[in-house]
Order: sequence, then structure tokens, then C-alpha cells
Amino acid sequence: MSDTTTAPPPVATARPPSPPFTGRSVLAVWRRRRLARSWPAVLSWLVLVALVLVAVVGPLLVQADPLRQTSSALLPMGSSGHLFGTDDLGRDELARLVHGARPLLLVAFAATTLAAVVGTGIGLVAGYAGGVVEQVLMRIVDLALAFPSILLVILLVAAAGPGTVSLVFGIGVSLAPGLARLARALTAREAAHDYVVAAKLGGTRTSRILARELLPNIAGPMLAQVVMTLSIAAGFAAGLSYLGLGIQPPQPDWGYMVQAGQEFLYTAPRLVVLPATFTLLFVVACNFVGDDLRDALDVRGPA
Repeated sequence: MSDTTTAPPPVATARPPSPPFTGRSVLAVWRRRRLARSWPAVLSWLVLVALVLVAVVGPLLVQADPLRQTSSALLPMGSSGHLFGTDDLGRDELARLVHGARPLLLVAFAATTLAAVVGTGIGLVAGYAGGVVEQVLMRIVDLALAFPSILLVILLVAAAGPGTVSLVFGIGVSLAPGLARLARALTAREAAHDYVVAAKLGGTRTSRILARELLPNIAGPMLAQVVMTLSIAAGFAAGLSYLGLGIQPPQPDWGYMVQAGQEFLYTAPRLVVLPATFTLLFVVACNFVGDDLRDALDVRGPA
């Protein structure tokens, strides 16, 4: 007879239920990623996300036509059918605020993307190549930085003519040099590390080193600076629209709404205060979010 005994079958254990999806769990994930660790950062993230949502989905939710003129001019806030009242031409102010967010934010994001692509590309090449290439590229960058940014934007937009495309191009080109200097400094620091030297000795192509080795390692600080640059782009876009060089009427735009409402600053201050406040909130939120990203993504920052 055999003395072997069979082991008892394993007892199945019930899988613990997943924790409910709550706002606190989302905030905990952000805290583990070192994001939103202070109340100004949390508030700035919320404001930034809210304004982007207003620009993206707001026009789909507001039924009023922002261009429709009526005889009900300068109705006060809280009027029937017009929560924020009407402007001097009887147009619904809430609809104009919501529809005015999209063109301003679109220009700001597009111009910042252009500046990030151009500036990061120049900085990567200059920081990695060094020598004559770096000297030539950075002298051009220094020359652009010596010229006041707002004057450069006005010059480029005035030369190309008012409009969205010229606005994006002018703002993007004027903001690229600042990002190029940062990218060059970060790239030069990373290029001295052993992993880049090993890639060179291994015969890796320059384009692959730039895209696969250097770019991911400078992406964190660059992303933080790009978000801060977004606030500058939004300020430029609103300022140029105020001067009549940006987004053209009748398209509603926060910058142009400030210019159009300043005539009624004392009789209907909301026509100026509301678009100016939303622009200010977006600019300030971008700066605080950029600071938060810089602290979270910089390996030398606080743990």
C-alpha cells in the first residue's frame, strides 16, 4: 500500500472589493505624483480645467446666439433670459463670454505649441552639437530676446495682417527664443552624462539620440515652462485683440470684449470686468500650474 496522501484542495478566497471611486482617491493619486500639494495648486488646476471645459463644451450648452442683436441693450445681470445681461447691441453677455473663450484659448494653445516645437528643436540641436553650431543658433536666439517680445509680436502680426493665423505665428515665434535657451541649457547638461556618451560610442544616429535619449530627459522641466509660456501667449492674444490686431469682430473674444465695453465702464462695468477677470484667471492659473509641474517633475525638486 502507498503511504502518499493527497493535499487538500486550496481554499478559494474572495477577492476584496475595489474601493469606491471618490474625489479623495483621485487627489491621493495626484499627491503620490507630487502634484497639487498646496491649496493654490489645487485651485489653479480646477480653474484651468474649468476654463478649458468652458471653451470646449460651453458653446454646445449655451443656446443663445452670441451674434444676435436685439433691442434689449444693456440689460443688467439677472435679467429674464439673460443671466449676465446684454451688451450695448443687445447681445447676450453669457453667450459671448462662453463663445469668446474658445478663440482666445485656441490661439494661446496653438502659439505655445509652435513656440515649444521651434524652441525645443533649436535648443536640442544647439546643446548637443556645441561648437560653431551652438554659437550661431544661440546668437540668433539672443538677438531675438534682445527685442521686446510684445513689440516683436505687434510687428509680425501687423506685417502679416490681423487674423488668427498671423496671431498664432507672431506669438509663437516671439516666445520660441525663451524656450530655446532653456532647452539648450538642459540638453547641454544631459549631453555630458554617461548614457549619451555611450550612445555616441555605440554609433547611434544623432536624430535617435536627440529623440530617444535627450528629449525624454528634458521633457519635465520643459513641460513646466511651456505651461507658464501658455499664460504669456494668452496675455498677448488678449492684448492684441484689444488693440484690434487679433481675432476680428464679430467673432466674440475676451480681449476685444474688454475694448468694446470700456465705453460703458461706469454705466455697465460688467462688460469689462467679466472678460478681463476670466482672462486674468486663466493667466494666473497657468502660472501656478506651471510652478506645480516644475516642482513635481524636476528630479532635484522637493520629494
